[in-house]
Amino acid sequence: MISEELLEKMNRLILLCCNSNYEQSSNDSMNNQKMKKKTVFIEGQISSEFIANAIAKHQVKTQIGAHNIFLGQVRKDVVDDKTVKSIEFSCYQEMAEQKLHTIREETFEKYDLTCMHIYHSLGNVQVGEVCFFVFVSAPHRPYVYEATEYIVNRVKSEVPIFGKEIFEDESFQWKTNK
Repeated sequence: MISEELLEKMNRLILLCCNSNYEQSSNDSMNNQKMKKKTVFIEGQISSEFIANAIAKHQVKTQIGAHNIFLGQVRKDVVDDKTVKSIEFSCYQEMAEQKLHTIREETFEKYDLTCMHIYHSLGNVQVGEVCFFVFVSAPHRPYVYEATEYIVNRVKSEVPIFGKEIFEDESFQWKTNK
């Protein structure tokens, strides 16, 4: 049995950590939201432990009725008879974070979401490893499906993140998002 004091501490921690990318605070009398930016980039793969911890942090947030997750992983594509072994991600970090912040704010305006997480890898990520993680939570399920697709499509088309596909023979090509 969890004491009320412990539950209250956990709820405060969840509110602070709800969105590891940004913290959201609201002033009920003014009904406005202020977002504080934090980094969304992770060096190397996004581990299953990281993803599981993000999910676990939401179990005590009882106003949430639905979650949706998108995981992008490096494919073992074959291009001109050469097999991809990894992708090396890079970006203009300040510009990318600013664009992600804009996408986040516009998504919160468009959908009734409780929380939103967006993470992307930088550096080398091997075939089969996760490089892109989007996690949204809302009171009702229709919003999470629509918002997740909206976020993924905007990130892929608007954020200056670049992928250099490295082939098994060590040659490379710059990846084009489709």
